[in-house]
Amino acid sequence: MEHDVLTRLFRSEFSKMVAVISRSFGLEHLETAEDIVSETFMLATENWQKNGIPENPQAWLYTVAKNKTHRYFKRKTIFSQKVAPAFQQQIESTVFQDENFSTQNIRDSRLQMMFAICNPVIAGEAQIALALRVLCGFGIDEIAEAFFTTKETINKRLYRAKEKLRAEQIQMELPGNRDINKRLNVVLHILYLLFNEGYYSTTGNQVLRKDLCSEALQLAVLLTEFESTNLPKTNALVALMCYHSSRFPARENAANGAVTLDEQERHLWDRDLIKAGSFYLSKAAEGNEITSYHLEARIAFCHAELTADKEKWPEILKAYDMLIEINNSPGVIINRIYAIYRVHGAMAALEETDKYYNVRDSHYYYTLLGELYLHVDKEKARSNFLRALSLARSAHDKQMLQYKIDRLKGEP
Repeated sequence: MEHDVLTRLFRSEFSKMVAVISRSFGLEHLETAEDIVSETFMLATENWQKNGIPENPQAWLYTVAKNKTHRYFKRKTIFSQKVAPAFQQQIESTVFQDENFSTQNIRDSRLQMMFAICNPVIAGEAQIALALRVLCGFGIDEIAEAFFTTKETINKRLYRAKEKLRAEQIQMELPGNRDINKRLNVVLHILYLLFNEGYYSTTGNQVLRKDLCSEALQLAVLLTEFESTNLPKTNALVALMCYHSSRFPARENAANGAVTLDEQERHLWDRDLIKAGSFYLSKAAEGNEITSYHLEARIAFCHAELTADKEKWPEILKAYDMLIEINNSPGVIINRIYAIYRVHGAMAALEETDKYYNVRDSHYYYTLLGELYLHVDKEKARSNFLRALSLARSAHDKQMLQYKIDRLKGEP
């Protein structure tokens, strides 16, 4: 029982506590903040096993973390020589009072931490790893599993990212009015990548995958609670995440096999999340800007709310026609060709595949060709499914492709 409570609290409170402590003392002490919070949870494990779970475990964690923080900085030379002279009165009156972990201060701290970590000075994978660790409270083991790599690799990425924060003297603060829109684009992109890491992840850990999506969605919703970041593109991203999250219950069968969208049982989709998606999509329509998040959310809306193929697929194709103008990634290209097939037939889609060469090293491309040739040439369909199988990396994708190949054996 204690373990379950601690696991839940670690996921929900770790990032909040790190953000609040870092906001008080600066990002140069980010690792110290992480250590203090980790020690707090270790103490909770020992104490609660002996004495039971306290009446208000969240408040217990906050109190212990504040006391540990106070003691740490008080005994350090940097505290007495640099921090204390300038901030002693502020520290005594504010930092260690209960309101330090008030709901408002936690929200403000997490928002500032989000912009600090999603700073473009930190590159690629290191940025995502740091976001998972500090923004979402994931352990090193979990991050390593999500990226199919080792703990050592993740620790190196985190070290590089934190060193960059120190070297560039990144502050926990919201950008000014001139920069907020540009910086928000980076934040939204990182949250989009975090969500996709969970939704399209090839790890077999279903709890981890759902937690990744849940954390990204919560952080995106947090952005809608502040005037400067509650923009149409923010709401569009939240809508997209809600629609995708609604399908989690139907994405796998009893044998843990992946279920394609067309084959999912719609009654298993979470209607509350679909309603939430539609709410945020309506908020996203209030501006003049149309982003890739708007168009992807529109496509997800069509899948969620339109049931008749003659109504749904032309709308989806229109959205992809617009999306490919601003995002011609392999995923968008392949999905648009599939939409062409659903609207205009296999031959029209096959003609479209000849226009693109940058997607031909992907198993998704050959899977698509296999689907298209099912209606034209069964042998070519089988050949392309076999090619896709040789390129596929995840067990789910291989299982799905093998099923398609086996099904063709009994057909003329």
